[in-house]
Amino acid sequence: MISKLAFVHPDAILGKEVTVEPFAYIAGNVEIGEGTWIGPNSTILDGARIGKKCSIFPSSIISGIPQDLKFRGEETTAEIGDNTTVRECVTINRGTAAVGRTVIGNGCLLMAYAHIGHDCVIGNNCIIGNSSGLAGEVNVDDWAILSGATLVHQFSHIGGHVMIGGGAKVRTDVPPFIKADREPLSYLGLNTVGLTRRGFEKERIDEIHNIYRIIYQSNMNISQALDQVEKEFKSSPDRDYILEFIRKSERGIIRAR
Repeated sequence: MISKLAFVHPDAILGKEVTVEPFAYIAGNVEIGEGTWIGPNSTILDGARIGKKCSIFPSSIISGIPQDLKFRGEETTAEIGDNTTVRECVTINRGTAAVGRTVIGNGCLLMAYAHIGHDCVIGNNCIIGNSSGLAGEVNVDDWAILSGATLVHQFSHIGGHVMIGGGAKVRTDVPPFIKADREPLSYLGLNTVGLTRRGFEKERIDEIHNIYRIIYQSNMNISQALDQVEKEFKSSPDRDYILEFIRKSERGIIRAR
């Protein structure tokens, strides 16, 4: 159903059973998947690619031009996966020539007043809390939770299954599976509750915990600790993910409190 009080450009591509509420604006270079709800007063601009069964709440702005001085009007996109909810007043900027697209995965929840900067890549099943702000080219892996008013520096990388406390300032990378809080942002142990809820068995959680004991509590430097982890633990998806994440970190990782 498309309200007569909404504006939908004739070039926009809308799937079956898309609902567009009064006073919504949908530009021409837009694609919206079937079953998606576009709330009143929401603005969907050129470059938006919205998946199936999403909910876009009032006053949100999808695919606004980047807040980046190097942007020169190039054609880029802001892509949202299926079953994602974008709450009131969220802003998602499209990409720049650096990456070309901003990506939000499937099953995400972006709470009210969150901002997603240009060229960010957010994985599946992530939660971005109220009034959180992600600068450009931030990567957030699957199942990460950023509590309200979290601020993330450009180029930062946040690992999967992470829980970050409210009001945090993320200046360096946050490795997977952990809790992070305090100022400066610090390692506070594993996100045990989140891992348990997602079906991680106790033995698996214990192994991850033991890996991080070496990284954060052994008094070794990071390179030595990673070598020690590689010696003590057999290859596994969790171990290899942690090692690769830290070794590829360009900004360095957060420290223990």
